Amino acid sequence: MSHSLPPFKRLVIASAVLAVLNPVVGFAEVVETEAITVFGEGQTRQVNTINRSDIQQSVPGTSPLKVLEKLPSVSFQSSDPFGSYEWSTDFRVRGFGGGQLGYTLDDVPLGDLSYGNHNGLHISRAVISENVGRVQLSPGTGAVDTASTSNLGGTIQFYSMDPSDEFGVTGAQMFGSNNARRTYVKLDTGKFDLGGKLNLSYVNQNSEKWKGEGEHRSEQANAKFVQFFGESKLSAFVNWSDRAEIDYQDMSPEMIDRLGYSWDNYFPDWQGAIDSANGIWTSGETSKWDAYYAGSGVREDLLMGATLDAKVAESLRWKTTLYKHTNKGTGEWYTPAVLSPGTDTPALRTTEYDIDRPGILTALTWTGGMHKVNAGIWYEDDDFGVARRYYATSVTDPRSPYEQQRDDWFQTDWDHDINEETTQFHLQDTLQLAERLKLNVGFKSSKVKITGQQVGGTADRASGSFTSEKNFLPQISMNYRVNAQHELFAGAADNMRGVYNIFTGMTQAGFDAIKDTLEPETSRTYEAGWRYHGGNIEGLFSVYHVIFNDRLQSISVCPGILTCVSAIGNVGKVESTGAEAGINWKVTPKWAWYNALSVNSTEYKDDYYTGETLREVAGMQVVGVPKTMLKTELAYNDKGWFAKLGGVYQSERFYTYRNDASAPGYTLWNLGAGYRMKKVGMLEELALQVNVTNLLDKEYIATVGTNGYAYDATGDLQTLQVGAPRQFFVNATAKF
Repeated sequence: MSHSLPPFKRLVIASAVLAVLNPVVGFAEVVETEAITVFGEGQTRQVNTINRSDIQQSVPGTSPLKVLEKLPSVSFQSSDPFGSYEWSTDFRVRGFGGGQLGYTLDDVPLGDLSYGNHNGLHISRAVISENVGRVQLSPGTGAVDTASTSNLGGTIQFYSMDPSDEFGVTGAQMFGSNNARRTYVKLDTGKFDLGGKLNLSYVNQNSEKWKGEGEHRSEQANAKFVQFFGESKLSAFVNWSDRAEIDYQDMSPEMIDRLGYSWDNYFPDWQGAIDSANGIWTSGETSKWDAYYAGSGVREDLLMGATLDAKVAESLRWKTTLYKHTNKGTGEWYTPAVLSPGTDTPALRTTEYDIDRPGILTALTWTGGMHKVNAGIWYEDDDFGVARRYYATSVTDPRSPYEQQRDDWFQTDWDHDINEETTQFHLQDTLQLAERLKLNVGFKSSKVKITGQQVGGTADRASGSFTSEKNFLPQISMNYRVNAQHELFAGAADNMRGVYNIFTGMTQAGFDAIKDTLEPETSRTYEAGWRYHGGNIEGLFSVYHVIFNDRLQSISVCPGILTCVSAIGNVGKVESTGAEAGINWKVTPKWAWYNALSVNSTEYKDDYYTGETLREVAGMQVVGVPKTMLKTELAYNDKGWFAKLGGVYQSERFYTYRNDASAPGYTLWNLGAGYRMKKVGMLEELALQVNVTNLLDKEYIATVGTNGYAYDATGDLQTLQVGAPRQFFVNATAKF
């Protein structure tokens, strides 16, 4: 062994060698627990789980990501009450942003959930929320076998419900504020003669914006099939989604003060948008940037996956997943900066996305004596295209923001064909070293090669290739059960985030200048903690320290909504240190009380240069990250009646790198209550539910950074989304 290796990597290699050489002395197999608990009993790393009841008692159509906000160290923001409006979604764990986390659905990778689709799709499009069975969050980096190249700060694994063994039809209808309505139907076939079972489900949701005009429209269909062959299982799913969301106006502090929280875009007042683009204002505007006609996100996705988990020998299992994802989508914006040729009407600017993403995961698991060894490979070949185009409008025809525009454009800034090839290998061993001591040791090797080619457009944009590669990313973690109630866990892990699309925002000269020195982002996570499971109480206390190296930052020279050339480069290190605690207490058979507290310091450690200008950020809190969060939830359940009152507090979040401008801290309360009845006439079950979001009607800033962050304070940076006021929803569910 080379002594030039860092001590942590030497420790992991030594542990792996010991694991292989250790004689098999007849310890019984110990499998990681499958019990659904808030805090992961028996796990060697921190694992938190949200079960189906939490999802069911949320507003129908709520994003599963929003349901996770009750967990320690999770920050979730969205300007709509469902948490599904993608432009405004901000999801963070232990200071890491959504693009630095990994996401899977039934083992199929969902990419980094970025708004500018390149390697996946948002969970709200990937599966109907009513079909989610559980969600598992691993804050650290997650297990080495997770199919992700972005999970610097954790993994979120979504699991859909299997079809029922019994035939049944479920229907649900929701109505709510702002003319919200959602219709959901599901058919379970029950078991066929050969043992397979299938479910089919469909949902249609339409809700008007809570301010301004326009709608969020969504249509989804899911199908899932499961077949058992003895101790082997075949499962397959096909999920389709078609979504159109009219945007809320991004705000600045100055705009909020001058125009108010309820200020929004002109839609459907086309003449007002034309006047504004030409300097005519009548409603308090002082600039054409105060509002525009409309913006929207229009996306259609098809996601398919099939998994065979086969027992090939008494001690050997082979699990293989094949998947494919296709996407066609546009981000649309009626820009006052570009007028339609020969007119004074704003042009419709689009960012057009196309994805064709097949992949395979395959792994073997061998169990023998004290060992449980798992080895596997993940490969994905992602072809995606992205283009920036402009479409002409007229006084009488602004074009529909609900429809994708794909022909008769009059200008193309850039058009790129991009391939992202991902190869990842992992090897790990879970050892039951003693009756109370379990050790997991392993590593993964990750390689992401991205190749881009400009195939159209007038702008100078980059073509070329870049490879992010780390051949040895080790992990080690342990669990020690002190007694039946108390357990300790600790671990350390290295990880890498692959550099993704760096071509469309850079000139060829800019790319050529940085391609040989650019490094992928890496993280090293240390964590340790204590869990308690006993009687009516489960508890958690943990601490962590993360070293985040080679942080990449894109530096733009114009407002985020505009198109201009950016530079990207490594700008130093970030360190995140924090503590989190949680308690889930079943006070009586009817009442339960949950609380979680997290404290976090995530700081830049290095200054950096923009050209020849020094940016002094060392010692500053990372933008968008709250230092303190507190969550509480009181739940009641008895004889069909249920209710839940939940509150979330989070401290201020900075949106300047110098920490001289911030969104204030706030507390929000949500309430849900209902009644479930069995055997009502011809119905197997009937449930009625009422939800109130933002119960106290708090005015607050929800999301920061929608259009990026500034170096220092500026009152006119339009990068804030204000949160929705109090909203009411009622839902009825019937099962036949």
